[in-house]
Amino acid sequence: MNKPSLSPQIYGLAIKQERGQLTYDKLITTGFRMLELHDLQDISIAELTREAGYSVGAFYSRFRSKDEFFDALVAKHLETRTGTQIHLFSTLPTATLLVELIRNVVNYYWEHRKFWRAVLVRSVRDSDFWEPIRRHGHEFTGRFIERVNNEIGRSLTSTEEANIAFAFQVLLGTINSTIINQPGPIFMGQRLFIEELARAFTLISDFDNLVKTKNPKHKAR
Repeated sequence: MNKPSLSPQIYGLAIKQERGQLTYDKLITTGFRMLELHDLQDISIAELTREAGYSVGAFYSRFRSKDEFFDALVAKHLETRTGTQIHLFSTLPTATLLVELIRNVVNYYWEHRKFWRAVLVRSVRDSDFWEPIRRHGHEFTGRFIERVNNEIGRSLTSTEEANIAFAFQVLLGTINSTIINQPGPIFMGQRLFIEELARAFTLISDFDNLVKTKNPKHKAR
């Protein structure tokens, strides 16, 4: 930080806040990294802070508990996924939108499966915990519907919107079930898993026929 024309007290506070944010960010980043290798219940606060290069006291000056730290991980997850979704919806062509969107979703949750398994387990004992995740899912569906509306030049009917919403429910529900139970016969990590989810989504949502109903005078943005 370049030293501005501030009083020494205000400048010192700004430096302290910046360092505090760096510590917070490093703990969050370390948490995600450790959850790639270990289940949440196997990660202690002492191990987390040692891996991040901070003291246990630094952790407790920012989080009251491991649950509160996990809440922060979930908030960061939702923020990241929202940014990714907005980017994909604004850049992917319609011809590849569905498959690439599903590929991105499946690959993300497979790479972060230990984190997401911990999210699902926590939701069983804390119903309020799931509410922001539920809202995020509804917003995801809403962005997809908005993209389709823009593509075809009209608003979808309530039935068409309901079909898309159920297709998302099947998509995300299948991912959740697979992360928890791996029921098979097709598993995450296999290309066929993405292909079959895309096929199921297309059939339930009638996506291919929807995009064919495009108003010939309409130009999608």
